[in-house]
Amino acid sequence: MTVFEIVQLVIRVALAVVFVAMGVLHFVPGPARGMAAMIPPGLRGTGVLAPPVLVAFTGVCELAGGIGLLVPATRVAAAVCLIVFLIAVFPANAYAARHPQKFGAFGTPLIPRALLQLLLIALCVVCAL
Repeated sequence: MTVFEIVQLVIRVALAVVFVAMGVLHFVPGPARGMAAMIPPGLRGTGVLAPPVLVAFTGVCELAGGIGLLVPATRVAAAVCLIVFLIAVFPANAYAARHPQKFGAFGTPLIPRALLQLLLIALCVVCAL
């Protein structure tokens, strides 16, 4: 293994742990309610688009993406899907950032949250190389 491949492996494992842990939180009642509240009013709907359904769906996405990073056959697809996922959920993070009094720890200020999202996207790119 080259140094780059070792670094990739470490990043893949670390990202997998992060995404799986966050995915699991989507199914824990307290955090799931907080995540549902983070969905901006303009994106709220009923039925398939109801906030609890969206939270469960995004939890499954994070679980699948995290696990997919560890499977050689799905590594690139998982990294690409996680990049799309990180872009797709950013409006909810931005909404929470604008309402920190309502979201507490989930209400990370916008600039640090945007930088974290960009870092996660960059790490996903490294996983996909």
